[in-house]
Amino acid sequence: MEDLMAKGMKNAQNAVLSGCSAGGLTSILHCDNFRALFPVGTKVKCFADAGYFINAKDVSGASHIEQFYAQVVATHGSAKHLPASCTSRLSPGLCFFPQYMARQITTPLFIINAAYDSWQIKNILAPGVADPHGTWHSCKLDINNCSPTQLQTMQSFRTQFLNALAGLGISSSRGMFIDACYAHCQTEMQETWLRTDSPVLGKMSIAKAVGDWYYDRSPFQKIDCAYPCNPTCHNRVFDSNVHSEV
Repeated sequence: MEDLMAKGMKNAQNAVLSGCSAGGLTSILHCDNFRALFPVGTKVKCFADAGYFINAKDVSGASHIEQFYAQVVATHGSAKHLPASCTSRLSPGLCFFPQYMARQITTPLFIINAAYDSWQIKNILAPGVADPHGTWHSCKLDINNCSPTQLQTMQSFRTQFLNALAGLGISSSRGMFIDACYAHCQTEMQETWLRTDSPVLGKMSIAKAVGDWYYDRSPFQKIDCAYPCNPTCHNRVFDSNVHSEV
């Protein structure tokens, strides 16, 4: 950031911090720090794609992702870089989850996420360590392979995800595009960002929703109905040969 500011970014009239997956999480965690780099008159906002990871128990009842995040924070010494407004109240590992720290963010923030985020289903809800017999393997590769019981479990995960979104707080500066797709990262490819057949909520694509929110044309805070209600979804289908988990 210092390098970019020195190259002229400090003179920008409009600035946006964005990213997908780990980059989406980073866009949330460092949103206010990014804003602080610019003069008061600069329009600065952040939008995070597939970065709203939630603290939920896996199918075995274990807190796998909570332990994993605690280890990540300890390994990289991340505590000193996390918002003090959170670390003063909770353990640094918990402050890696947006649901515990996003409410304190003062910079306008837009969250783009699938309610059935494929990474979270694979690594938070049903990681390999919680599914030693591979019961979830086929389901995680393609949502069409999921049994009625597995779909019911995923619907419960969606409910937990929507409850965790309450951590954003209520503000007109917040934006939300939460679709009912089995996907992860929808802003990086034209097919899901802005194409004639891209996923829509309220007849609006992700690109249009983010653009209208960023330029203050209109707010956008929409949460999709439950799977499989949205026919515009581009649901991910994974190759079993390159399936990876944490």
